Amino acid sequence: QVQLVESGGGLVQFGGSLRLSCASSGFTLDHFAIGWFRQAPGKEREEVSCVSSSDGMTSFVDSVKGRFTVSRDNATNTVYLQMNSLKPEDTAVYYCAGAYSCSGAILLRPVIWGQGTQVTVSS
Repeated sequence: QVQLVESGGGLVQFGGSLRLSCASSGFTLDHFAIGWFRQAPGKEREEVSCVSSSDGMTSFVDSVKGRFTVSRDNATNTVYLQMNSLKPEDTAVYYCAGAYSCSGAILLRPVIWGQGTQVTVSS
């Protein structure tokens, strides 16, 4: 089955850290750009980062710059979102998605989505 699977979410205190994983199943990630998105209750989905397939270049939205990083391990078909200095406003369901390219922090025309993982930051 071709899919993306996120994991690593949970409950963390203000200022804490979490690392989310986005793993592919049924296909390899090395030719895909991967975007991380989040959606908080009652809010629209927001993209927070994109990592390109070609050179691994990453881009982030201003609200997470300096706190979030992305890395990819093509050998294990996994992309990681490291989230540090977490704030209550980071609370959301986090999704990864795949496409052919990024434009800055924007994943262009996603073709596959994961099911999401909940991140809750307590104050």
